Formats: sequence, C-alpha cells, structure tokens
Amino acid sequence: MEGLREANADLTVFVHPCLSADVSYAVRRQLSSLLFTYNELFDGVLLSHEFSIQDRKAKILPGLMPFFGVKVKAKLLLFSPKPHMILEGKVVKVGRDSIHAVVLGFASAAILIEDIRDEFKIKKISGVDAFAFVSRLDKKHAIKVGSMIRFSVKSVDEELIHVTGSLLEPNTGCLRRLCKHWSDDASHDRSKKRHRDAKSKELDASGPHKLRRTNSDG
Repeated sequence: MEGLREANADLTVFVHPCLSADVSYAVRRQLSSLLFTYNELFDGVLLSHEFSIQDRKAKILPGLMPFFGVKVKAKLLLFSPKPHMILEGKVVKVGRDSIHAVVLGFASAAILIEDIRDEFKIKKISGVDAFAFVSRLDKKHAIKVGSMIRFSVKSVDEELIHVTGSLLEPNTGCLRRLCKHWSDDASHDRSKKRHRDAKSKELDASGPHKLRRTNSDG
C-alpha cells in the first residue's frame, strides 16, 4: 500500500526534570505522545518509532520549570497519504450513496457515489438492513461491510486524518476479488506457457524420428 514511508530524523526531545532519573523512558513517552496524530514537522502521521540517545550531556533550558533537551536519532514509520495514491481499508459502512472505510485501523475514509464507477450498482442485502455495491460485470465482485477495498486518494484532511477516496479507476474495488482476478490471469498465462512448452518439446521429439524414417526409405 502506498502512503507508508520510513524516515530518519535527528531530534531534540525536551524532558521534564522530574523524569531525569530515566531519560530513555522520558524520551519514549514524549515520542509516543505523538503517535497517530498528524505532525507538520514529519509531514505525516507517526505510526511507530525507534530511537537512540546521541548525547548524554543534556542542555538545560532556563526558566521557572527548566526542561532539558536530549538529542536523539530516531527511525520513524509515517503515514502520509497524498492525492492519486492507492490505499487499502476495511469497509465499516455502506450506504445508498457512499462507502465508509478505516485505513490502518485509525484513519477514516469516505467514497461518495459520484466517485464510484458505473460498473457498481447498489443492492439491498436480503434479510438484513444493509447494502452492498455489486459489479454489473462480475456478480462475485461485491463491496459490503467487512470487505477490504483498494481505492485511490482524492483529497486528505490532515488534522482530522480523513481521506476522501475514489473507485473510478479500474484497478480499484474489493481487494480479494482484484487479487483473485490477477491470480487467475497469472494462472492462465502459466497454463498457456506450459502448453507452448509441451508442444515445443513434442515437436522436438518427433523431428529426428521423421528424419530417420526418411533416410531409411531412401
């Protein structure tokens, strides 16, 4: 999935003096407070971090409650979705005019009816008060609550961590069905290749015999 990236950063983490007995814990606590929130400095949402302290001689900041700065080198995993990227998410709600999903378990995504290609039509699931978008070309290609979908990004609200998506592109839809379609195509190609190879071997095997029979007749 696109939108995920790793970054190396040199940071100065400010620690309260009351936590000076365990600086590693204090730094981890500060970085963990940034998890799953958008940060302009990182240009993304922090998902995980690893760090090493570079300088044990902390710089004291003057003031009534002086903090001290600790220099660390950090390895960060960031979620930075941008327009036209391809994301994957789990569908949590299907309405008559929209599909709502969750990406990576925390980011919300909405796909409105105008951004769903005409191939899909809304159907009411019999026996329950729920809907599904089903392909007119492949009835097994259905998007319903619980489905994993692949969609493209139209826009992103960083502060709310909300993505507006699109299913207009042909390579978007129910992830399971898309993967099966590609798998079937790959199997078909492999089958055709095996058939060509077998036919080629058959021709190679028959060639010398024909030649020997021709020579004996002569």
